[in-house]
Amino acid sequence: MKPSNRYDAILELPHHISQTHRRMSNAERAAQFSPFAALTGYEDAVRETARLTDAPLTLAEDEADLLDRRLQQIQIQLNEGNHPEIFATYFQPDAKKAGGSYVTISGPVKRLDPIERSIVFQSSQKVPVPCLIRIIFCSAPDQEAE
Repeated sequence: MKPSNRYDAILELPHHISQTHRRMSNAERAAQFSPFAALTGYEDAVRETARLTDAPLTLAEDEADLLDRRLQQIQIQLNEGNHPEIFATYFQPDAKKAGGSYVTISGPVKRLDPIERSIVFQSSQKVPVPCLIRIIFCSAPDQEAE
């Protein structure tokens, strides 16, 4: 008798049981078909591209003069043995792409470093002076308006 379908001849055969391999559990079978990351790092690249950065601001002449006066006020207070508390906002360039972000650090100033051109806080944090955009004294009644 000629089979009507090409698989009719094997439909009634018993299921093969391997003598060398153990039977897989349903969980092991499912794991064979689980999704995998075909493009390793793709999600990270998309996230990095979507991350926004700010452009650095260019200070107007009067804003730059105000910063210089505030730095001088800090140096005067340091020379008098005081450690003025300030808020310093500066531009921090991004390590991975163009632009960066604006960061504000606050606390008492330890010293002004003329070699590194930075403000050193007592917490050892440093703010580069060329990147500064704003200095605000925490408690200075004679502070000029911005």
